[in-house]
Amino acid sequence: MLVLTEVARQQQWLFDNHKQSIEDRIVSLSQPHIRPIVRGKAGKSVEFGAKLSASCFEGYVFLDRMSWDNFNESGELKTQVEAYHKFTGYYPESVHADRIYRTRENRAWCKEKGIRLSGPPLGRPPANVSKSKKKQAADDERIRNAIEGKFGQGKRRFGLNRVMAKLDNTSGTVIAITFLVMNLTTWWRRVFCVFLCLFGKRTPVFRLKIINNYNWVESIPKQLIFNRAFTYRELLLLVGERLFSKP
Repeated sequence: MLVLTEVARQQQWLFDNHKQSIEDRIVSLSQPHIRPIVRGKAGKSVEFGAKLSASCFEGYVFLDRMSWDNFNESGELKTQVEAYHKFTGYYPESVHADRIYRTRENRAWCKEKGIRLSGPPLGRPPANVSKSKKKQAADDERIRNAIEGKFGQGKRRFGLNRVMAKLDNTSGTVIAITFLVMNLTTWWRRVFCVFLCLFGKRTPVFRLKIINNYNWVESIPKQLIFNRAFTYRELLLLVGERLFSKP
């Protein structure tokens, strides 16, 4: 009843004042904490849900801020860099951020701290750009794609776009646990790679078998070019027979 009363009050205020927007407008009766966020994307001009500000360091994602209201991400750059300094004990050499973070204030602050902020300088672009600067810009964008890929990974594999919790605190908990599981997956993947390396060094025969099998599997695509009738099922059977056959 409280939610319905607030919705009626907001609609009456909009009608009396001939307005089309109001602060903290309720758009869902089951989730009254959700606010419409104007993004301006093609096909999705308005989105609903939590807005996240995250950073990525050595493959791990840190959830710096989560809010159900719209906010400007550029104001979070200093907080994220200071959190990095508190975690590692030093400032990063460079920060690879989106265009919205590259404000004059953030550029001046990064220059004061001796941090290189990725992206072209403000103002009119130069007529001639050197190859070294083009390569650096391409490398910066390649590094920045890591955080974009983490959001895509969270949506595709870990259900970040399917949060079924109804309350604001339980939804926040689900989102935080999703990022925790993503970091644990990255950590376990690295532990497993270290285990394989150490296990291969301690067992030379097994390591040699892995190398031989890898070289054999690597030569399969060259054979497939000349044998178009080679089916995928036959390939799996042949690979399994090769890998698990007794010497």
